[in-house]
Amino acid sequence: MLLKSLCQGWIGEIYILLVVLLCIIFEAFLTLQGWKMYANLLIDLFRFLAPFLRNAELTKPTQLLYKGTLRVLLVLLHDFPEFLCDYYYTFCDVIPPNCIQMRNLILSTFPRNMRLPDPFTPNLKVDLLPEISHTPRIVTNITPQIQAAFKKDLDSYLKSRARVTFLSELRSKLQISTEPGARYNIPLINALVLYVGTEAINYIHQKGLTPSMSTIAHSSHMDIFQNLAVDLDTEGRYLFLNAIANQLRYPNSHTHYFSCTLLYLFAEANSEAIQEQITRLFESVARSCSQHKQPGGVREAESWTEKS
Repeated sequence: MLLKSLCQGWIGEIYILLVVLLCIIFEAFLTLQGWKMYANLLIDLFRFLAPFLRNAELTKPTQLLYKGTLRVLLVLLHDFPEFLCDYYYTFCDVIPPNCIQMRNLILSTFPRNMRLPDPFTPNLKVDLLPEISHTPRIVTNITPQIQAAFKKDLDSYLKSRARVTFLSELRSKLQISTEPGARYNIPLINALVLYVGTEAINYIHQKGLTPSMSTIAHSSHMDIFQNLAVDLDTEGRYLFLNAIANQLRYPNSHTHYFSCTLLYLFAEANSEAIQEQITRLFESVARSCSQHKQPGGVREAESWTEKS
């Protein structure tokens, strides 16, 4: 019993030291413009925690480390939100999909100079907000995560819908094993969703339009998203929808487009299973955080699906 108490006390000291050190290190890197180095430290921390969190194996030491990590993220959210805004994609790419609370702390961050609109304001016209035309800054280069040959076929389909077999082969391109819970290449799914989405936004803007339920429909970009929603199994669809949900943040062009995309997939779903999975995604996000820590794009899309 004495040994157990000593061990728990020692772990508690490590937990406090982790929070203090990471905050002090960030201050130092801030003055040296070393955000990338600090981001790499956090990525290593997330990767260390990932196997325990993915399998829900939270021993006492792991629980303390997890709580310490959440504390660090809360400090960053409050004092350095732009850092989390810039590196949100990189962090969410290594955080297990089932760690909804940790992911939402990152996704709920918004720049300090921005004032968020209340999504529950009566007759709020989201498509008239000036912020939805602003492109968010993303410091991660996602192109290397998409294999060159696959990207060539992807670009060809987005441009001219060439290779009619592209959609039918897409699911196999994302699979890496047959083991349940590890069938899919999650970084590739995340990169694919963001890449196709940004290409769609550029295409719509080039036509002088803004994303909406009508302007995103009947395009090569939506062909890909609808194919994934229908063709993937439950596990793959969960990862695909999570990749979309990772883009629902503060008001910007990405949040608006991907909100419209989720709503379109919900409205055009050919089965209740797809609609139920989208609804459960919103419910799990809502349960994991308070309203002020819930990503704004999620609240917007959730309110629409509730009406539906």
